[in-house]
Amino acid sequence: MALFDRLKDQAKNLQQQAQGRGAATAGQGHGGSRGGSRAQLVGVLKTQLGSLKAELKSGAYRDASMAMCALVAAADGQVDASEMQQMESLILSNEVLQNFPPEQLRQRFHKHVDLLTRNFPQGKAEALQETAKAAKKPTEARAVIQTGIVIAGADGHFSQAEQSILREACATLGLQPAEFQL
Repeated sequence: MALFDRLKDQAKNLQQQAQGRGAATAGQGHGGSRGGSRAQLVGVLKTQLGSLKAELKSGAYRDASMAMCALVAAADGQVDASEMQQMESLILSNEVLQNFPPEQLRQRFHKHVDLLTRNFPQGKAEALQETAKAAKKPTEARAVIQTGIVIAGADGHFSQAEQSILREACATLGLQPAEFQL
């Protein structure tokens, strides 16, 4: 647990530094440093997740992460074939998710995406219910949100819909969205 606390402190310091730079460069156009601080946050979260790989081997984390990835993919209410392929590639190349057989990840991800695209409200409710299973272990709960942020930030852009889904997942897991700059 001490390692997680140290990594969390490092992320918080990086966030504060990025916010300080953001205030200093606020006049440089719409969201001038926001993308940079988001990219830095995604990088820090990837590092944190990598360092927790040995702890993140439970079925609850696997299932909650795949539900989270599907929610991020379908945040705007639809998922096209190229987006689906890109998300699957990101999932299968994620260092921590390599703890699990690729076919298990694909199956769970596709199950949620299929339901989200057929009936978004019902699919969202079921995916959030699946995500809630990670709430019992704070390290896993944070890792699920971090995984969602890493997947959402992989294209360099966080849509409002993705941020909203991530905030809802935070509430489901009993976490503060501000902890993740959401």
